[in-house]
Amino acid sequence: MEIRVTVNGTTYERDVEPRKLLIHFLRDDLDLTGSHIGCDTGNCGACSVIVDGVLLKSCMLLAVQADGTTVETVEGLADDDELTPLQRSFNEHHALQCGYCTPGMLMSATALLRENPSPSEAEIKKALQGNICRCTGYWNIVEAVKAVAR
Repeated sequence: MEIRVTVNGTTYERDVEPRKLLIHFLRDDLDLTGSHIGCDTGNCGACSVIVDGVLLKSCMLLAVQADGTTVETVEGLADDDELTPLQRSFNEHHALQCGYCTPGMLMSATALLRENPSPSEAEIKKALQGNICRCTGYWNIVEAVKAVAR
């Protein structure tokens, strides 16, 4: 099926198999490998992206369902190779270890801060609950998000 999708500001037209997941379209067809494949069941959040302003797990969406949408991936966060305040805060607060969950955590936190620039610690934890981190124990991730919240 022919789809047209705008990813990180660039519009792509591609012929995709109807059963191809959005995560595989992003990684394999567009070579955007920042979003990670973790569980393929929607549990871990490593593949989280923002589609038309809504945080979604790209392993739970078919590429054809993204036809006509605007998708933001972790590669699209930085502006001209300048890290966002959130990305810098993740670095400064040691909010990553292996880095596997980091793209999904960044996308989830970005979606939260867009919707609520001044979240409480409880709201931050709730927003990140769809993301699994096996290394950091979440504490530094929450601290990194708190540091950039207004």
